[in-house]
Amino acid sequence: MRVLQKKAPCNFLVFGLGYDSFMRAVLNHGGRTIFLEEDQSWIEQIKKKQPTLESYYVVYSTKLHQADKLMEIGMGEDCKIVVDPRFSKCRLSLKGLPNEAYNMEWDLIMVDAPIGYHDEALGRMGAVYTAGLMARNREDGEIDVFVHDVDRVVEDKFSKAFLCEGYFREEEEKIRHFTIPSHRNPS
Repeated sequence: MRVLQKKAPCNFLVFGLGYDSFMRAVLNHGGRTIFLEEDQSWIEQIKKKQPTLESYYVVYSTKLHQADKLMEIGMGEDCKIVVDPRFSKCRLSLKGLPNEAYNMEWDLIMVDAPIGYHDEALGRMGAVYTAGLMARNREDGEIDVFVHDVDRVVEDKFSKAFLCEGYFREEEEKIRHFTIPSHRNPS
């Protein structure tokens, strides 16, 4: 989290809410940190301990066992267009996030959810794709994107494919770091 310490205060989007969320928010003191979580009861449990964390419930429509098919879909023309994720025709794009996730120019994005360690789990395919799309659709500049658990097949393949190996910076303790520039066409 050296990058967070250097950029703080900043706008930090986190897919996932965990025991380390309070630390992430504190490191970004003075910035905005929001957490997107697929388990409503987990949000309530964490909120009891850390009521100041800004977190939102998210519904995902994929399962880990669909990863190969989703990778194939992700290579299609609809998924190569840089646009606001809400308006993307790509099936991987997460269109049901809260407006707070779409209406902010993020400086950092961490993909650490949804759960992705068994075939019926939701998998991080859409989260990784959407993080990359948000980065490329940024007005200008660049975004640092981190993906956790890259020792797993989906996180490894999807981060390389949709965050682009050319933007890879480093990997440490199962966290892969990419710095992705804006690809938005000038108006």
